[in-house]
Formats: sequence, structure tokens, C-alpha cells
Amino acid sequence: MRRGRRRGTGQRGARARGGAPRATLTAAVAAALLAAGCAAGPGPTPDDDGRGSALQPSRSAEAATSSPPAVRTASPPAVKPASPQAVKAASPLAVKIDNVRAARPHTGLEAADVVYVEPVEGGLSRLMALYATKLPSTVGPVRSARESDLELLRQFDRPTLAFSGAQRKLLPRIDSAPLRAEQPGRTPGAWVRDLGRPAPHNLYLRPGRLMSSAPGEAALTTGFRYGAAPSGGRPESARTVRYPAARFTFTWSKERDRWLIDMDGAPAVASGGKRPAPATVVVQYVKVRESELHDSRGNHSPYVETVGSGRADVLRDGKAYEAAWRRGSATDGTAFSTADGSPLRFAEGPVWVVFAQAG
Repeated sequence: MRRGRRRGTGQRGARARGGAPRATLTAAVAAALLAAGCAAGPGPTPDDDGRGSALQPSRSAEAATSSPPAVRTASPPAVKPASPQAVKAASPLAVKIDNVRAARPHTGLEAADVVYVEPVEGGLSRLMALYATKLPSTVGPVRSARESDLELLRQFDRPTLAFSGAQRKLLPRIDSAPLRAEQPGRTPGAWVRDLGRPAPHNLYLRPGRLMSSAPGEAALTTGFRYGAAPSGGRPESARTVRYPAARFTFTWSKERDRWLIDMDGAPAVASGGKRPAPATVVVQYVKVRESELHDSRGNHSPYVETVGSGRADVLRDGKAYEAAWRRGSATDGTAFSTADGSPLRFAEGPVWVVFAQAG
């Protein structure tokens, strides 16, 4: 590892949760979808919002959602274990996930250890889900990468980034970044399209084809600390974060000791019926500027600057805490502190970080 996660009181890496579960495929999900690379009819697989070349997943791959639609199926291919050289130890999986209305419900989002909410073109949002302690059988829908993803991912030790494509000018930067880039067509059997959904909101990843097992907590070199809540804070039953064309509301559930999520006014529910419910929500105020890159319609991609410092609101245990955040360099995680400079510890469980424009 380039940089091991610090061990000590309150840090997630100091406690083992037991053996990391292996991603598996059941017979029910294995018969869910038609071979990957085939759309709902003849013709080439559509581009991902105009980024990169046409997606060409393996025609022999199939399977996959936890709540499969009634679509045509093909015989499943033989499952080949991931190569031992494919993934280094303590390297997490990051997946870019579509988040427009047509992409919902999501699959596998509830299993993520950390979810970053990012602004993209048109005032919309996209998600980056990080998996370390467990791998769901399927994740998606998967969409394209952005320039600021590379800076965000530098804090991890050669992570795997799964994405559907990227702007042509960005692809060489992704190739030279210290990560393992996974696009459709690179790993046979890892990608599949759900014919019951419209393209391009129907591309899914099977993480078990990329990793033989979850890498474990040591892969989460985020800088986050976990433990008892700080003193103070104010009661907070709900918090809404707005983008120009997207809205997130986090509502505290005493029954679950978690924050329930609404997206654009509707409950966020995974395809299997579960609701993604983080234990901690961070509203991190950052500088969002225009990237020098733009999409096929001439819209410049927002660039989220995650190196630097600023303020944040940390929501946990039904309370909101004012915090300061600092990330000294791209290879560092992000530290959150209280007004007196003490580490602001998160509640044990999934974390959602929502990037909001600093005022």
C-alpha cells in the first residue's frame, strides 16, 4: 500500500467486522437479463450521454438485478474467478452511478460504505459509490466519469473505477491516473444491460467479476473517524440539499437510527425494496467551478474541488454538528473537526457525502 490507514481509537480500520463476504450470483438473478451488449432490439449499443465510443459489453454476459424484470434471457456463461493480479489488497471499488429519475430505483446502492453526491451538467447529480466491506451481486445503473473524480479517488490505494465512458479528452487522464479503470468490454462478463429499462439508464456492473472478494475496511482511506458523538449539536429531523435540477432530503428515523433519503421528492428505494440509509450524512461545502472539458452539447462539466478546506455540516444521531473540513493534498483523506479542533467522529455505518457549493 502506498499509504496505510491510520490505526487507533475511533478509526474504522481498527475494528474488524469479520470475513468479507464474497459476491455471489443466484439462479434467480442469473436468468434476469439478456446478453450484455444487446439493446432492446437490433443496432449498436448507445453511447453514454455522448461520452467516449459506443459501449460494447460482452455478448455472453448476462444476469443481474436483485429484483429482476420479466425480460428475455440467455444461457449464463461460465464464471471465471478474478485473476489474483487483477486487484491489489486494500483497493476499494468505486462505481459511477446514474441518478436521473429514469435511472431509479438503483441496484446495490444500499451496500455501499461511502456514497459521494456530485453535481454534473444541467444542474443534475451523479453518485460515486465505494465498496470495501462487501460486494453486492449487481450495481447500477452505471454512467460516465468526470474530471474531478480523479482527484477525489487519489486518497485511495489504486482503486478500481467502474464507469460507462468519459469525454474523449478525459480518457487519457484516466488511463494515466493511479487507478484501475474498468469500462464495458474490458472484463468479460462484468457488464450487463437490463432490456426492461431504456438506454442509457440500463447498464449494470457485476462486482464479483472484477474482485474475488471485498477488500475490507483498510481500503477506506478516507480520513473519516468513527466513534461517540461530540458534545453539543442541535436537533435535526430533516435536511434538504438542493442542486439547480436535483434535490436530496435526509430524514432521521429513530426506529432505524439512520437517515432515510428522498431524491427529487420521492423515497429512495433500491430495486430489492431496501432503502439506502446512511448513519452519517455530511454536507460538505466546496468550490465548484467549470471544468475545461464539456459534453457533446457544449455544457462544461462542474469540477468539484475536494482538496483544500472549508465548512461542513455533519448529521448523525438525529443532530447536526457544525464542522470544518481539511484535505491537505490529493493523496490525503478528508479530516472533519469541531470548533475546538477535535476530530468530529462519525456514527458507525454507511456515510453519504453531499458536495454543495460554498457560499
